[in-house]
Order: sequence, then C-alpha cells, then structure tokens
Amino acid sequence: MPNWSELVKEIGQLGSPFDILRRKYIADLARYTKRNVICYYSGWLQKPDLGMMAAVNDNDKNGLMTTINGLEVSKGLDLILHTPGGDTAATESIVDYLWSKFQGDIRCFVPQMAMSAGTMIACSCKEIWMGKQSSLGPIDPQFGNIPAHGVIEEFDRAYNEIVNDPRTVPVWQAVIAKYPPAFIGECKKAVEWSTSLVDAWLKRNMLSSATNRDDVAASILRELGDHSVNLAHNRHLSAAKCKEIGLTVFDLESDQKLQDKVLSVHHIYFHTLSSTPAFKIIENQNGMAFILQAQQVMMAAPSGLPPMGLPQFAAVPQPQPPAVEPTGNAPAEGSQETHPK
Repeated sequence: MPNWSELVKEIGQLGSPFDILRRKYIADLARYTKRNVICYYSGWLQKPDLGMMAAVNDNDKNGLMTTINGLEVSKGLDLILHTPGGDTAATESIVDYLWSKFQGDIRCFVPQMAMSAGTMIACSCKEIWMGKQSSLGPIDPQFGNIPAHGVIEEFDRAYNEIVNDPRTVPVWQAVIAKYPPAFIGECKKAVEWSTSLVDAWLKRNMLSSATNRDDVAASILRELGDHSVNLAHNRHLSAAKCKEIGLTVFDLESDQKLQDKVLSVHHIYFHTLSSTPAFKIIENQNGMAFILQAQQVMMAAPSGLPPMGLPQFAAVPQPQPPAVEPTGNAPAEGSQETHPK
C-alpha cells in the first residue's frame, strides 16, 4: 500500500483532468497510426494579447528536444500543428532539427489552422492531412503588419511612375520617405529567404519523386508566397485549394477513425488552452510535455477603481512536479520541463 508521500507523488504525475485527457487521446492516436505523435499547439486564439510569445520562436526547439528525446524515430512522426506562424529563422532551425531526427518521414496534420511559418513547416513534411475545416495560409514575410511584397510592389510602382511622369515626384517622395534606410533591401531579402527555404523543402521531401517537381514547386510558391496573388497575409486556404496548387494533401474525412482521433486531440487542446493559463504546449504520445503559461500581473489602479490585470509577455515556469517515472507521464499544466538527461 502506498504511503502519504508516494500518493502525493502519484497525484503530481497524473496532473489535472486536462493532462489526463490529452495523454489518453494522443496515446490512442499513436496506437492507431503506429507512429510517433507530437502535438505542437499555440493558444494565440485564446490569448491574443501574448503576441509573439504564442508564435513560432526559438524556445520551441526546447519543446521539440524534450518530446523527441527517447522516441523510436524509425517509426516516423505525425506532427499535429496549430500555430499562427512566427519567426523565419526559428522555423528554419526547427525544420532542420526535425529532418535530422526523422529524415523526412513526417506527416503534418492540420485540424484547424497552420498559418504563415506554420504553413512553411507543413510544406517541409512528406504529406499534409487536412479536413474540410482546415486552413493553411500565405508564407509572404511581414515586417510588423506590413507585407514585404507590398513594400516592394509600392516601390516598383513609384519608380515606374516617376520615370514615366516626373510630375509625380512630390506625391511619391512623401510615401518613400516613410521607409527607414535599407528597408527595401531587407524586404527583398526576406522574400527571397522564405521562398528559397520552402522551395528547397518541397523538392527534398514532398515533391522528391515528382517528375515535374520544379514546375509544381513554382506553382505552390506563386500561390503561397506572392502577396499580389493572396491579397492578405491572413487569407485562409482550404484543403481543396492546397491540393489545387500542387501540395500533397490527404483528406481527414477519407479515414473516419483517424479523423475522430485527430479531432478528439484537437478539441482537448482547445479546452486546455481556454481553461488554463497555458498558451503553448508541445507534447508526445508518452505524455512528455513542454508547457508554457502566461501570468497575470496585477497593477495599481486609480483610487476607487479595482486593480487591473494585464498579461505579462513571458513564459512563467512553475514548480516542478515529482520526477517522471519511466511510464512517461507528463507534468501538470503550468510546468516547463527541461530536456531529460
């Protein structure tokens, strides 16, 4: 019979009901596919004030290291992805790391949205699984909320109009003056960087056996990377559209059991992100998890008014639970696991 301290340790390992349900449904999916499963979830829809903290960034590499450690990589990986996108440099590093571990044997599942850099990650995989409700997005780089493509288009238009009609100089002078030094060049480099990455990833994996891979890759990049084609960076591209432009997309609806299991995982993540302080969770089928949470900071308010709670834009590690046993149980919400030694 376990003593008091042993029961406390076991309770800590079991975690909250959200932890238990996530582990249950991820493990069920892995048993069905006979592959490794890693869920990579951002709570940007539930906690929009966190901004770039909820986006793809270099800290996510720690989560992937934590969850890949100890996996049998020969089984391949099913990556369930829900993200608004994020930093291009971090995305490149993450894709390179995943490739080094699984040699491209990665299927990307998009139950709802993988936008911008999330779409770039999906394009690096050998295939993408989407439902009728799923969306990818354009990959054109942004500077703040300004599309790099849009800046280049505006500059080219200004140049052409000034050459053809010098009387337009005063009009365009005010427009071009708002750009800082070297900004046009930085925009061009950003476009070239994101485009060249996705082009190389497509040809290395998803399109590796296609006889016309150069043409298909060019078609995909024209649709995903050209702001003048998509018109808006947050445009939602359906599974049908993604197949139309040349991506290897499979319908979740083609396998009802698989769809049910993937959507069960998706729904419990949404419950977790909506009902707890967690805003980013990276977790595998063995219950090993990397969880970041947001902290509310109470600030003084004018006399007679209640305190104001403002989101702190930082990940807040919580006290560590008891050491994880070989069963692979994860810590409860709010914890931030370190890479196992």
